[in-house]
Amino acid sequence: MDGTLPGVLGGPRLAPATGTTGRSTGERRINNMGIIAKPDLDTDWKDSSNCLGVDPDLFFPERGASTREAKEVCRGCIVQEDCLEYALANGEKFGIWGGMSERERRRIRRQRALERQAAARTAEAV
Repeated sequence: MDGTLPGVLGGPRLAPATGTTGRSTGERRINNMGIIAKPDLDTDWKDSSNCLGVDPDLFFPERGASTREAKEVCRGCIVQEDCLEYALANGEKFGIWGGMSERERRRIRRQRALERQAAARTAEAV
């Protein structure tokens, strides 16, 4: 793979984004790796990723299949944290991002939500 995807010509382009209701939720950028991002999310980290040029199917295994190989690619990647934060901020529900599965990312989102709730309660009490 040469880092580009069919129909993606170099720089970012805008694509309509739709929510679960099918209504438009705004614009999202599609970068040259095919990553769809909300306009305010930075994806410059992708140029330094270990997975650049690796078959994307490795990061989207079939249900029940091993994620070990994908996580091995992520291990030691200098942008692993950026990739994970991107996936959390962009609501990625599928695949391995930043070395973590969907289930692991859900756990992080839940924990952060609980921490925000606790901080809000503490702020209200002061």
